Amino acid sequence: MANFIIHSLREHPEELERFIAYFSANWGNPEIYRDCMTSALTAAGPLPQWYLAFTPDHTVIGGAGLIPNDFISRMDLTPWLCALRIEPSFRGARLGFRLIEHLASESLRLGYTDLFCCTDHIGYYEKSGFEFIGFGHHPWGETSRIYRKRLSPQNHSA
Repeated sequence: MANFIIHSLREHPEELERFIAYFSANWGNPEIYRDCMTSALTAAGPLPQWYLAFTPDHTVIGGAGLIPNDFISRMDLTPWLCALRIEPSFRGARLGFRLIEHLASESLRLGYTDLFCCTDHIGYYEKSGFEFIGFGHHPWGETSRIYRKRLSPQNHSA
């Protein structure tokens, strides 16, 4: 799919309920997403940010968040790519990588020089320029791999 549209929740607050419904349906915890996304609309700082990707006819094909911390012990690292998802029927066309690049560009625009993510996936994020930097610990006792993507204006259109 060559064309898709990415909406920022902050730029499209009228879509709040659609954002909450999408992320809650795919990641659970509707109370957390409602609170986080509602608060994001009035946050003084640049984070959190939430994005949905649409086809030209406004069908949601995926989404992701850009947050200060992803429930992980490395509070010194920010921002974090979170909740990345591409709908199964749209996978295989590199849309996930394009969404990651959009969030990387947004991070750079917001003044950050790195983008982080925590995941148990091995291989996927490396294909989009992330490097494994170690492990972090979640409050519920699990660990996750931490990845960093170095950002530079030459590699991203801001």
